[in-house]
Amino acid sequence: MRKLVGLAVLAALVLGLCGLALAQDKEVRIGVYHPLTGSLAGGGQISVNGIKLAHKHFPEVLGMPVKLFIEDNKSEKTEAANAASRLIEVHKVHAIIGSYASSLSMAGGEVIEKAGIPAVADGATNPLVTQGKKWYFRNCFIDPYQGKAAANFVVKNLGLKKAAILLDVAQDYSVGLANFFEENFKALGGEVVAKLNYQTGDQDFTAQLTEIIKKNPEVLYMPGYFSEAALVAKQARDLGAKFVIMGGDALVHPKLIEIGGQAVEGVYMTAFAYAPDMPNMTDFQKRFTEDYRKEYGMDPDSQAALSYDTYVLLIEAIKRAGSTKPEAIAKALAEMKGFDLQVTGAVTMNETHDALKPVGFLQVKEGKFAYITSVPLVE
Repeated sequence: MRKLVGLAVLAALVLGLCGLALAQDKEVRIGVYHPLTGSLAGGGQISVNGIKLAHKHFPEVLGMPVKLFIEDNKSEKTEAANAASRLIEVHKVHAIIGSYASSLSMAGGEVIEKAGIPAVADGATNPLVTQGKKWYFRNCFIDPYQGKAAANFVVKNLGLKKAAILLDVAQDYSVGLANFFEENFKALGGEVVAKLNYQTGDQDFTAQLTEIIKKNPEVLYMPGYFSEAALVAKQARDLGAKFVIMGGDALVHPKLIEIGGQAVEGVYMTAFAYAPDMPNMTDFQKRFTEDYRKEYGMDPDSQAALSYDTYVLLIEAIKRAGSTKPEAIAKALAEMKGFDLQVTGAVTMNETHDALKPVGFLQVKEGKFAYITSVPLVE
């Protein structure tokens, strides 16, 4: 009798564990951590818009519904780590997308790496985000190439060889990109006549601009974020500055134009290779563009497109893995080659987990981000 009771208990335990496993496998849980409040909230919200649209287009994988868990990292490094922890420990996610801003991705990345959960950054371009990491990937170019592409464009396309640099010392992204631009600009025969700093949230740039104007540069390179860049452009024009302004991918946001107005007309920037006016769109790009407009009542920008792509990439990796196991998903991401169901260019992952994707060039024209060209990334 005792033996029968023991067998019954064992059977119940096994069935209970099987039931738990089945319950856990009824959905695929993807976490997102982006800045939805704080100084970088504009970029984070645009990113989430792209991810939500992608989720609407691709709501299932492996025959299961995908559930999104979105955490606000509040534009702060400590909160980025906390947000990543909540996704892993509370929501038990299978994979993570984020974060907008390299410094936030690096902070969250430490938590993610220890937990052994695959993550894909959708806009963090500093090389340190993935350097030496097993679990972190990114779906965009890195700043060494972005800086090189910007320097090439300024010298070879615009014919300018005298630059000033104004960077945000509070942001790892800005510091790194400034250095990569400077190095490549000088290698092309360019001269950097001034290199000055500010910090995220600053409002008055008069002192820096006055000093820069005295040096008479042909171009001001500003690898910061859109809010400060818009104010710099306004104040520069108010001071009578005639130099060309160029920035990086973090300038691409509607608020650059909303805040800067006429002062940002003509501003150039490197960007993820998409704009809603780009020629010869694929059907996939057209669908994204049209549906984003319907969903949000505005044109998508390249950040929204990249975040959309990152969700699609992650779904493809889970599909190829045939599993929600972290090791299988990470392996599928690492082996991704030529995956072209993307708005911002096909994905091939290199050995450092960085996507080899093209760099686009945009310019503000008549109050919109106009597509100029893109160049392929070749290591």
